[in-house]
Amino acid sequence: MKDRCVFSFIASFALLVASAPLSAHHGNAAYDATKEVILTGVVTDWIVANPHSLLKLDVTDDKGNVVHWVVETGAASANQARGVRLTKQLLKPGDKVTVTMMVAKNGQPVGRIHRLVLPDGRLMVNDLP
Repeated sequence: MKDRCVFSFIASFALLVASAPLSAHHGNAAYDATKEVILTGVVTDWIVANPHSLLKLDVTDDKGNVVHWVVETGAASANQARGVRLTKQLLKPGDKVTVTMMVAKNGQPVGRIHRLVLPDGRLMVNDLP
């Protein structure tokens, strides 16, 4: 009986330790939550997936250079709870969109969408809880 309790304790502890990195994925630590950036660009790809959809777009900077951005949405379940329905038909390559987002702290052209203005002017709100 004592061996069984010790084994259960060790197994529980190991699972607890192993699960910590899994929860880190769902945080926003990689993004600068203090700075909101608004970019307008042309959609190159729209990938609707679970847990996060990805918007790829080309944005022309002040010097005329095209920067390829990858911006993720919040979790599909959280979007659905807010009434935001992301479908494959929502965007297509060539669409012009405006994205309000948090950008990556490491300076890479990566972000997390807060708001998205669609080509027809509709606003999709994806604010983080």
